Amino acid sequence: MTEQDDERMVSTETLNDDYDSPWKDAVEHYFPEFMVFYFPDAYAEIDWSKEHVFLDQELRAVVQDAELGKRFVDKLVRVTLLNGDENRIYIHIEVQGTRQTEFAERMFVYNYRLYDRYRRPIASMAVLADEHEQWKPTSYGFETLGCKHTLEFPVAKLTDYHDKVNELLASDNAFALITAAHILTQQTRKKNQARFEAKLRLVRILYQRHWTKQPPAKAGGFELRTESPDTRRLYDASWSPSVWCSIELC
Repeated sequence: MTEQDDERMVSTETLNDDYDSPWKDAVEHYFPEFMVFYFPDAYAEIDWSKEHVFLDQELRAVVQDAELGKRFVDKLVRVTLLNGDENRIYIHIEVQGTRQTEFAERMFVYNYRLYDRYRRPIASMAVLADEHEQWKPTSYGFETLGCKHTLEFPVAKLTDYHDKVNELLASDNAFALITAAHILTQQTRKKNQARFEAKLRLVRILYQRHWTKQPPAKAGGFELRTESPDTRRLYDASWSPSVWCSIELC
């Protein structure tokens, strides 16, 4: 099976598991937590007392004609470093949901185009949210006639956390919970009862940590979606006082 076939198959299977918007919202609202969870070394070099600025429109303007495959999220963030002469830099964040042949090339292209635009250091980082444990590209480049041009970039692979769901759910970091929610969504695909139980477990944790009683499917800005309309109606109707009593352990 080619990576293109793999991408089409996964995209069809996950049609109702819409991860896109939750990831976008979460990265923007919890950016320091995102960095410290997935890229702690980079987090330690950033001056978090200074404002960080998201530049989504600027990113689209720079790369609009370089569409090399589908991804969940692209973000460009301007941050200030703690040390060094060039203390203001740009971070390009990508969350990639499927195995994709052109992924590393896209990271390379976006990096040099952003450098060409800003003439400042560009740090490219990726979260790989696909389900293929062995797929972990970390570089792209070429060498010809004595000239070498290569980008190496750090990645966080969510499959590395598959056996750490309990640890993730015990963490105070928002992205530990988001990672757990993403993994549970993948593990409970087409398993309606298991998905409901996973939702109930997540909502109980959020509630015990003093999140408000918003609709559970949106709790924390992240979703565990239910594929079947019948199961969705059952799910929506089941958030009764008795269920909240179960959540509150009364």
